[in-house]
Amino acid sequence: MLISTKGRYALRVMIDLAEHQGPGYIPLKEIAQRQEISEKYLESIIKLLVKAQMLSGLRGKGGGYKLTRAPEQYTVYQLLLLTEESMAPVACLEEWAAPCARAAECRTLELWRGLDQVIRTYLTGVTLADLMQRGGAGDNYVI
Repeated sequence: MLISTKGRYALRVMIDLAEHQGPGYIPLKEIAQRQEISEKYLESIIKLLVKAQMLSGLRGKGGGYKLTRAPEQYTVYQLLLLTEESMAPVACLEEWAAPCARAAECRTLELWRGLDQVIRTYLTGVTLADLMQRGGAGDNYVI
């Protein structure tokens, strides 16, 4: 399984919004600058997040975006499922997959189901709040 740039950037954007939340909205331009993501690409990601009601947006002066819930209420699994459309490790486990004719004799099906469950359990157990609390990359060297 390979998480796309869209999925990785969506997580970064959500963490950014959670870390900078206040009473107002955060302009797209500020998020793009802090995260070093082009505004154009960021617009497409934010559009998905707004449509899924994970963010709310306001146009015009003083506009921008903000979270619709507390950071503890967003799981990494929810966010990645939105951007990736499927988190299944193999095609036959995707929600919309047709039943596999070989499922009854497939020696690897249980392996893939197990991996799918591990991924789902792990990513459902990590929230946006958890990601906010983790140190930045390279800040935790121990000698």
